[in-house]
Amino acid sequence: MSRGDASSMVLAVRPAGRRRGVRRLAAAAALLTAAMVGGAGWWIASLGPVPRGEGLAFSTLVVDREGRLLRPYTTPEGRWRLPATRADVDHRFLAMLFAYEDRRFQTHRGVDPLALARAFSQLVTNGRIVSGASTLTMQVARLLEPRSERSFLAKLRQIVRAIQLERALSKDEILALYFSLAPYGGNLEGIRAASLAYFGKEPRRLTLAESALLVALPQSPEVRRPDRSVAVARAARDRVLDRLAAAGVVPVDEIERAKQEAVAEGRRPMPALAPHSADAVVAAIPGRAIHRLTIQAPLQKSLEDLARERARALGQSISVAILVIDNETGEVQARVASSDYFDASRAGQVDMTQALRSPGSALKPFIYGFGFEDGLIHPETLIDDRPTRYGGYAPENFDLSFQGTVTVRRALQLSLNVPAVAVLDRVGASRFTARLAQAGGALVLPRGEVPGLAMGLGGVGVTLNDLVMLYAGVARLGNAIALTERIDETGQAPSSRRLMEPVAAWYIGNVLLGTPPPENAAGGRIAFKTGTSYGYRDAWAVGFDGKRTIGVWVGRPDGAPVPGLIARSAAAPILFDAFARTGSLPIALPAAPRGTQLAANGRLPPPLQRFRPFGSLGEGAETPVRIMFPPQGARLELINSGEGRPDPIALKLVGGVGPLTVLVNGLPVDTPSGRRNTVFFEPEGPGFVRLTVIDATGATDSVTVRLQ
Repeated sequence: MSRGDASSMVLAVRPAGRRRGVRRLAAAAALLTAAMVGGAGWWIASLGPVPRGEGLAFSTLVVDREGRLLRPYTTPEGRWRLPATRADVDHRFLAMLFAYEDRRFQTHRGVDPLALARAFSQLVTNGRIVSGASTLTMQVARLLEPRSERSFLAKLRQIVRAIQLERALSKDEILALYFSLAPYGGNLEGIRAASLAYFGKEPRRLTLAESALLVALPQSPEVRRPDRSVAVARAARDRVLDRLAAAGVVPVDEIERAKQEAVAEGRRPMPALAPHSADAVVAAIPGRAIHRLTIQAPLQKSLEDLARERARALGQSISVAILVIDNETGEVQARVASSDYFDASRAGQVDMTQALRSPGSALKPFIYGFGFEDGLIHPETLIDDRPTRYGGYAPENFDLSFQGTVTVRRALQLSLNVPAVAVLDRVGASRFTARLAQAGGALVLPRGEVPGLAMGLGGVGVTLNDLVMLYAGVARLGNAIALTERIDETGQAPSSRRLMEPVAAWYIGNVLLGTPPPENAAGGRIAFKTGTSYGYRDAWAVGFDGKRTIGVWVGRPDGAPVPGLIARSAAAPILFDAFARTGSLPIALPAAPRGTQLAANGRLPPPLQRFRPFGSLGEGAETPVRIMFPPQGARLELINSGEGRPDPIALKLVGGVGPLTVLVNGLPVDTPSGRRNTVFFEPEGPGFVRLTVIDATGATDSVTVRLQ
């Protein structure tokens, strides 16, 4: 072989060897890359599913009917962690947050490559970290998986989790997690908790300076929190403002004004509106995240302020309770259960709207209402106010004087005791108690006692809750409905319970409209009644217009007497002030229903011109007047002879002194003089009918029957 041939062989072998070497290197690189990718994939898989905050415990919230916060509760770990979304935050705060923390939040996929490159370049150039590259999504990842170590691996984990979060959640959902979890110092987490604790307001109403402070706090919450160092907090806030000015996000003149704003010192207490109602609903439905009440937060706050001011003015240990309900729905619009929930000297945590107390004269309207219904009296009926004894019981008026003969209207407006007891004696104490209980207003007697005449003047226990419900029943023309306080209870129309006939209820409202108002208050707008219990222990005022009913109680929660505590001067002014704070003028009461008799005393039927107590009944009569047929509770079949209306129904009457007056649902019917023992009336159709007969002495008998 020649030398030339050998050289040619060597040249042919060397390129082939190089190609094999390149292939080996490529294969090795591929294997290494695959190993790295596989290792990275295994490491990422070992992290498990990305956390989305599903298992986080948030503060239980109680909100009003419009979703406004009434009272939050801490988490089981003692943290204030209130959920928040983008809609809960002022739009300018959002712009400031993006400008300061993450300018490309809306476009990046969890990691900002430009910010990473800038941070790495600064690290190489300066030998230390000059600025971070964490996006808001990376910060959320760190908040969901908190770790104390600061390392490259921890940062890599945040990057991976941020990318996973961006794939799993929307931008608004990621922001919601940040707004709910970002640390603001102490046990405050989330922007709502911070805004409420530091500024006493929701984050929708932040000023520029307040927004800047809340942007700065999460970066170093324990160092910058204003309740520890106002100077450090101010410096951090101003750095944010300076950067915003440099970026052109906010005009310079606004920046300068914001820097002049003082930094809030300390922390404010969390909202605690309607605390008794909040405690009750949380205890009744544990585990629910948000409880929504029918209460109106602005009205609730205004009335809590009113109760606190008046209680302090009235003296030590005095408390005030106020309850406001909507007449149509029975929804509680405000419940001030004590003058100050946090004042132990006034037993602030005791719910005085649910406490049994003596109502004083506040039950008198219902006594007269049942008297109206039974046909015993009319507002213009004359009644005697003079010394009277019932066995060993001799009622007296509050001022120990007597008015002589007055109208029933005047007797109720002046809250005279003797006429009220006389009417209760005719109505029947047991029946009076049963009728109120049937309507939902339970009266509680002392142990071992039975219903008696003294209950008409307050010798019984009742709650403000029940008393207001009964008065609202009068405003509804005799139909009482149960009170509701939770929105989830308002889906169905409330079922009504009969309190009294519409005409009787209208008479009560019409009479109470004329009650003399307290000093410096306008009369004739609110139908109201006061009540002072025996021994000056309780002062009440309950009133209604065409829209709402408000009840006020004043006294000591421990039941001790308060010398000089009189409802007219203590409770009635609060009632009128509470109506004024509802923000609307009083609404007129319903129009007079069919059957209402608007007549002076001289034009009333003879039995209604003057009330006669039991002691004067039956003079000249062999037997008291009675309805023999139909009996009480009877069911009568309507018969139609073909003329389009049911046939008349006969009433069989016995006894009494003529002339007799017969009322059908409060309306008089003709009573032929020749056939006093039988009276016919024409029914309007199926339903319940109340039949009443009154003789010339005022004696009455009534039955309720059902026509079908």
